[in-house]
Amino acid sequence: MAFDPSSLKYDANGLIPVVTQDHSSHEVLMVAWMNADAVKKTLDGGKVTYWSRSRQKFWVKGETSGHVQTLVEMRVDCDRDCLLVLVDQTGPACHTNRRSCFFTSVNAEGETEIMKPMV
Repeated sequence: MAFDPSSLKYDANGLIPVVTQDHSSHEVLMVAWMNADAVKKTLDGGKVTYWSRSRQKFWVKGETSGHVQTLVEMRVDCDRDCLLVLVDQTGPACHTNRRSCFFTSVNAEGETEIMKPMV
């Protein structure tokens, strides 16, 4: 039986948060959003497809940069209101040309950049 994206719990805007993780290193690469159609497109095509809140359209990761995310596995949390996608990441995941969007460490004393842009 096929997975039904309508079984997920979406917010008032019809979106669900998605944590994206490298399937082999387990590094968290980014957080984005999907709607039910983006979930279906991702599962059907294997290329991770998000919903861009700023552009109000589908966003296939890597469609312009070539930094593609190929779906390895999709998981749903216990409350069905968040997704985890395990991916094979080609190139950097962040638009700043870093491997991960989480490149700044923070503590009580301030911030430290812990990851440089990829060459």
